[in-house]
Amino acid sequence: MYTQDGKLWIATGETPIYLNPRMANRHGLIAGATGTGKTVSLKVMAESFSDIGVPVFMVDIKGDVSGIAQAGVQSDKITSQLEKTRVTEPFELKEYPVMFWDIYGEKGVPVRTTISAMGSTLLARLLGLNETQQGVLDIAFRVADDMQLLLIDIKDLKAMLQYVGDNAKDLQFEYGNVSKATVGTIVRSLLSLEDAGGNIFFGEPDLDIKDFVRTSINSRGIINVLDCVKLGNNPKLYSTFLLWMLTDLYETFPEVGDMDKPRMAFFFDEAHLLFKDAPKALLDKIEQVIRLIRSKGIGIYFITQSPADIPDTILAQLGNRIQHALRAFTPADQKAVKVAADTFRANPNFNTADVISLLGTGEALVSFLDDDGAPEVVQKAFILPPMSFIGPVDEQKRQNIITSSEFYLKYKDAVDNFSAYEGLKDKAEEAEETAQKEKEAEEQRKAEEKQQALEEKEAERQRKEEERQAERERKEAERQAERERKEAERKAEKEQKEREKQARKTSDMIEKIATSALRSSASQIGRDAGKSIIRGIMGVFTKK
Repeated sequence: MYTQDGKLWIATGETPIYLNPRMANRHGLIAGATGTGKTVSLKVMAESFSDIGVPVFMVDIKGDVSGIAQAGVQSDKITSQLEKTRVTEPFELKEYPVMFWDIYGEKGVPVRTTISAMGSTLLARLLGLNETQQGVLDIAFRVADDMQLLLIDIKDLKAMLQYVGDNAKDLQFEYGNVSKATVGTIVRSLLSLEDAGGNIFFGEPDLDIKDFVRTSINSRGIINVLDCVKLGNNPKLYSTFLLWMLTDLYETFPEVGDMDKPRMAFFFDEAHLLFKDAPKALLDKIEQVIRLIRSKGIGIYFITQSPADIPDTILAQLGNRIQHALRAFTPADQKAVKVAADTFRANPNFNTADVISLLGTGEALVSFLDDDGAPEVVQKAFILPPMSFIGPVDEQKRQNIITSSEFYLKYKDAVDNFSAYEGLKDKAEEAEETAQKEKEAEEQRKAEEKQQALEEKEAERQRKEEERQAERERKEAERQAERERKEAERKAEKEQKEREKQARKTSDMIEKIATSALRSSASQIGRDAGKSIIRGIMGVFTKK
């Protein structure tokens, strides 16, 4: 590219218009309706930065930016534009050092980041969550941090959300209330994100943002082209990804202040997607990054149709402007033209608002910052033609660039490292194992208690049986004793009766004998004999 005193020749108006590299980190804007030449302006600026050794990152929404990897082809359009820009030096058509990237891994080296690196704020925007849902997502991130578990991919976040939902009661006093219904809503949003390619984008190895900041062997800045033909169909993923990149750039690089040239130039196409439906908190974050990232030596250039697409607080920070044609067919269009005109330092030679609607293809209103950082007077100018190919790159050349890159081997294969999913799975398995052991211990305790109860019951039965047996034996002994007593009584009674009977018999006999003896008083002998008999009888009775 052409330079003068170290400045980059970008366009020609009344005089050549140069971009001062020292002011390139003050950011910029390329605006204009579709088909008015924004892509050409983008490529010319990217080529200029690359030629002075500044790495570039740019997105390829339509697929035609990729041609920067091939040398341009001489044509009548290029010749005409060279005449309009009054280029008298030889015009070198050449290719530029390029690295192709693609979050889907189809037309470039895969680009990944982790859920943790994305952060809950950006992820909430990506998922379209409301304030309550974002609050639950914040809790999931906080719990993961406290448990020292990495959220790498979507399955990690799903597992963490499920954990938070299942343990809501235990977590509510430390982290706040969590509704299972809200968790379910977030999980459904994650399913949609997966369908949009989020399962490819979130993972490892995650991108090292420093890999974008490189120069070639001939000291030209590498132009990193992110293929967004497919990604552009998912505006939220596209804008959130680029916002993540800006944030990562800001957080990665140290402060350097103003440099002779920027450390890197970042071109953000379809910039209106970044700000559409963005909540105030996110807009404040974007504004902060844009405002502070320039001190890191990084220049941000937004490409959009109208300056009205950019919030005023951010538009005010975009010092370098290229405005292509805007068509004013409706009142809204006319307002957009006025907004665009009012962003320039007026030129007394023409009415800026009138000129914007009349600009031709390849023609633009240009105002860069001067050496003191003040906007130059706007000029109507023709943009220099790019030196690289206008149109898509040859696909074989694209593949050769991709596969020969050192980053192809570094990033091409996704890896599934230990993270929250595995950690929570292990925790669940440990809890299940512990629960199983506790269950087995409880079952063992109950079995032992049951066995002990059975043994105690058996012992009680035996004790009662022994008591019953002892009672039976006691009663039997009592009955036996009673029988024996009664038998003894009967025997004694019988013997008594027998003795009494015998005594009666003896008494009767004695009485008979005595009666007989009394009656017989015939002789003394008889009486003596009777007495002898009586004494004999009585002696026998007495002995007994």
